[in-house]
Amino acid sequence: MRTTVIPAQITTVEDKIAGNLNFTQIAILIIPVFWAMLVYEIFPPYALFVLYKLPLILIVLAICVILSMRIKGKVVLNWLIVLIRYNLRPKYYLFNKNDTYLRTLDLPQISKRTYKLPKFAQIKIKSNFSASGIKAIGMIKLKSFIKNPKYSLSLKPNKKGGLYVGLEQVREESFK
Repeated sequence: MRTTVIPAQITTVEDKIAGNLNFTQIAILIIPVFWAMLVYEIFPPYALFVLYKLPLILIVLAICVILSMRIKGKVVLNWLIVLIRYNLRPKYYLFNKNDTYLRTLDLPQISKRTYKLPKFAQIKIKSNFSASGIKAIGMIKLKSFIKNPKYSLSLKPNKKGGLYVGLEQVREESFK
């Protein structure tokens, strides 16, 4: 009876798609197919096989086959990426004693600027209007004016407790 060993750490096991090839290897091996199609169509004479196109296709094929091989269980492309990252990182780390980490800094105090508004913006208009100053005849005229269907009265409170009063003449179109 055939038995298979199930690894304890499943995350380290690569998924095999076709035979012993994983997705990375298959993707690398598909590149020469697209490259051959590109060379066949783009280089002159167009869409015809010429002998000089063959080395261009074979070079890319050889590079991709080498990159898709495994060494010590890892794909050569992964080894190449590790080596490139290692060689591109900085070789020397310099300690900078002028570093600001965990140091007290004596920064200059920046004074806050105060801006003054122009004189015309500071003028406040005070109204001496009071309800007790209206005579009875004026109240009657105001009442008839408010009840007139040709005008609409709108009262809207504001956020500070005030009241906006608006009188608008109603259009004749909405009247009919």
